[in-house]
Amino acid sequence: MILLSERMKEARRHFNLLMRLAKNPISLLGIIITTVSGILIFILTIMGVLDYLANPYVGIITFLILPAFFITGLLLIPIGIWRIKRLRLRLQAAGSVVPELQFPVWNFNDARVRRIATFVIIASVVNVLLLSTATYKGIHYMEGVAFCGTICHTVMKPEYTTHQNSPHSRVACASCHIGPGAPWFVKSKLSGVRQVFAVALHTYSTPIETPVRNLRPARDTCEQCHWPEKFHDNRVKVIQKYKDDEKNTPTTTALLLKVGGSRDNIGNGSGIHWWHMDRVNKVTYIADEKREKIFWVEHQNMKGEDTVFELENSGVPLQELSKYEKRVMDCVDCHNRPTHVYKLPEEAVDQAISAQQIDGSLPFIKKKGVESLRAKYSDDADALRQIKSGLMSYYQQQYPQVYESQKGQLQNAIVALQNIYSRNVFPKMNVTWGTYPSHMGHENFPGCFRCHDDSHKSKSGKTITQDCSACHELLAVEEEKPLIISEVLQGKSSSQ
Repeated sequence: MILLSERMKEARRHFNLLMRLAKNPISLLGIIITTVSGILIFILTIMGVLDYLANPYVGIITFLILPAFFITGLLLIPIGIWRIKRLRLRLQAAGSVVPELQFPVWNFNDARVRRIATFVIIASVVNVLLLSTATYKGIHYMEGVAFCGTICHTVMKPEYTTHQNSPHSRVACASCHIGPGAPWFVKSKLSGVRQVFAVALHTYSTPIETPVRNLRPARDTCEQCHWPEKFHDNRVKVIQKYKDDEKNTPTTTALLLKVGGSRDNIGNGSGIHWWHMDRVNKVTYIADEKREKIFWVEHQNMKGEDTVFELENSGVPLQELSKYEKRVMDCVDCHNRPTHVYKLPEEAVDQAISAQQIDGSLPFIKKKGVESLRAKYSDDADALRQIKSGLMSYYQQQYPQVYESQKGQLQNAIVALQNIYSRNVFPKMNVTWGTYPSHMGHENFPGCFRCHDDSHKSKSGKTITQDCSACHELLAVEEEKPLIISEVLQGKSSSQ
């Protein structure tokens, strides 16, 4: 107890000395702000590490707001000393008697001075470590999915929701939107300042405009994981759909996609990725602002030979094309929704039935499900409420036996339809069905047909072909019981 009392007295003497060094209110305020914010940063960081706090706003406070207060407090201390010095100079100029300013004498033979110096050095090291950690954590936090997707609820809700339900849900936003290296990190933060003001002042567009103009080239981001030259040659794609009849009759489309990407030793290859993405084929194009109508395409082959294709009857004179962006084709020109994928009602319901989230034995569930999704609603809550009440009422009146015997399946179907709506429609951002078209394929949107339409012609009369066999072979097209699938299944069973 005596030793503890002596230590407390020593600590009090150190504190009194610190107060004498900061004899002005500004420096004192700085000391208080720095101390309080430093303690709060430490406490909140520890609580975050221990998973006591998971709210994204706590991260903003811990790694962005409090470090700003910490630095402000540190700056106030020398500002207060400088202000006192200027005051002394003004008093001296006015002829007032000013006590002589004497610099402190640090005699390290004095044990008390050594203890004070040790305290200052240790405190400085702790401050540097604390501030460095907070800065690092702040930068790391600003690159996190929670920061990007949950801070600006209304603005980013569509993108965050679709990201969480995408094949890239475990890939951080910054990995694609920023990528590696400092230059694009700085660019993104400068762009983020403008976005912060847009959110604060409610000047952002609804829906968010696409494409993103300042997005980093896909070769610097996508190709950190994906390697176009190493894609497999061909693969089979099976598309399952369901008719609008009472039995929700299933139909199957099977395609042999010529994905391509591989090439021989001299650079010859084939397939979709070889023609569009391989470095021996350079494709440049000019399109409208949405990149949905392509006016001009230039293809340069491995020999350096150029072929220019122009869209007939485009309505845009050739001399005016210079006002549009001239862009080298990369991944996102076709895979424009690699993560933030929005489905149309028909496609989403088909997939839900195939995944057994919706029971296909419910009469007309495909037809009624799509109708309920495409209906007009006042807001999210109204949509979820009416989807449920509408389907319950329909089956209760038209199929009372089904309503009684398959209540569980009906409830599951309602939940699945509500989830489909919530993942694709966001009234506050004016995002509805088809707001963001996908350029992959050509089933629901023009996609490939933006170029492959036989209307883009060169001076020699050559066109960008629309021949189906250029990209895929049709094995079955919306057949109820396709023979090719039966043969494949029989082949698998016999091999087993």
